[in-house]
Amino acid sequence: MQVRVFVTPRKGILDPQGRAVESSLQSLGFKNVSGVKVGKYITLEIDARTASEARDEAKKMCEALLANPVIEDYRFEVDGE
Repeated sequence: MQVRVFVTPRKGILDPQGRAVESSLQSLGFKNVSGVKVGKYITLEIDARTASEARDEAKKMCEALLANPVIEDYRFEVDGE
């Protein structure tokens, strides 16, 4: 099953890359942009019998490696749910 993982900085955590992108967009004339956050998008193929099993595995992967729970939030989508 395909799983899409979205990892973003937690609210209140400094995001220098997001600030740089925001500043660059504004200097290009996009004055209405603010609050830019830069994160990670990860796709996985998980060999699982059910979407629930894939979800459990994805959660373990996020907590063990894909996201730093101190400074990042994550969410994921499992095909078939």
